[in-house]
Amino acid sequence: MKLEVEIAGEIRTVEYTPGELSIALDGEAVAVHAQILRPGVLSLIVNGCAWRVVLEDDASDPAVHVAGERIAYRIDDPRSLKGRRARATGTDGPKAIKASMPGRVVRLLAQKGEAVEEHQGVVVIEAMKMQNELKTPRKGRVAELRVVPGDTVVAGDVLAIID
Repeated sequence: MKLEVEIAGEIRTVEYTPGELSIALDGEAVAVHAQILRPGVLSLIVNGCAWRVVLEDDASDPAVHVAGERIAYRIDDPRSLKGRRARATGTDGPKAIKASMPGRVVRLLAQKGEAVEEHQGVVVIEAMKMQNELKTPRKGRVAELRVVPGDTVVAGDVLAIID
């Protein structure tokens, strides 16, 4: 799994496989072991150094405390509904509707040039025999449709643009 993490204002790429004891940080392998001590508190061993990490419980400005220092962070995960909604909240400019998972386009619920309401379905993709309707982030007009029924998509692919 690949995530973009903003740590103290710097965008870093983290790749990891659940269950493994290493990650790739900006392409470089890092040995990691994590253990949850209690909700919001993590024991983290990174390249042999132990750290106590405390999660600050403020959803509007997420941060962790490590070695007495507050470190703000933000995680962009294309599969995250909360993350997609947060990125789509702006009202200015075109907004992309992206595939949340790999799959196959089953049908289009709106056509190019059609006016759409906020949270109206535009594209239906199928993954593992489950159909998922992708909706508009805001009211607007379908400026582009980049897929047709039968297309195969991967997570993060732009399927449509809403003006």
